Amino acid sequence: MAQHIISGTPPVTVALRRSSRARRISLRVSRLDGKVTLTIPSSVSEHEAMAFAHEKQDWLRRQVAQQPETVVVAHGAAVPVAGRARLIVPGAGRSVQLGADELAVPGKPEQVGRKVQGFLKELARHRLVEAVDHYGARLGRQPTKLTLRDTRSRWGSCTSTGALMFSWRLVMASPDVLDYVAAHEVAHLKEMNHSQAFWNEVTIIHGPYETPRLWLRTQGQELHRYQFAT
Repeated sequence: MAQHIISGTPPVTVALRRSSRARRISLRVSRLDGKVTLTIPSSVSEHEAMAFAHEKQDWLRRQVAQQPETVVVAHGAAVPVAGRARLIVPGAGRSVQLGADELAVPGKPEQVGRKVQGFLKELARHRLVEAVDHYGARLGRQPTKLTLRDTRSRWGSCTSTGALMFSWRLVMASPDVLDYVAAHEVAHLKEMNHSQAFWNEVTIIHGPYETPRLWLRTQGQELHRYQFAT
């Protein structure tokens, strides 16, 4: 995609994407990373497209300004674990220690981000396996495989072969959010759709789910603002 800069304070970088399926010019600001994408039909020139973007520059700057700031995970920063902020402090020994309000991380300062990420992935696997086993037993189905990734477009998925995938960042959210996503994907082992029958299964094995589902839709992107590798 071609990159264009709209000058001003601050300047705005626009990624120009041409699509044969587009019927009109559209602007999108990603809620995950603030990236601005300008999609245009094949028949529209770059000059016309950028003229449109310039007309919308005040709106673009407001949207970009509303994006959450990136947090570099290091000593002195705070990172959420199970929905509670933990201050990262120097630790002793070889392993990361989780406290009520602190996360003690041993080793060199430049290793902190990587060590915290590794700790969170291990904790996420433990808690997701536990949750999937629990809801799978209620449903009478178990997955063929469980993997963790750092996905930005979805929190979980289920394949036609019964393999489940989850974002390890779920462990940063409150336990009820992680539990809901686990139940949601487990329910897909029986209903590979989002029909009423599917949502009935989620309710049967999990109970009411509206609150954690709403949190993910409105605040879930906050979990992506933590940067673990510099």
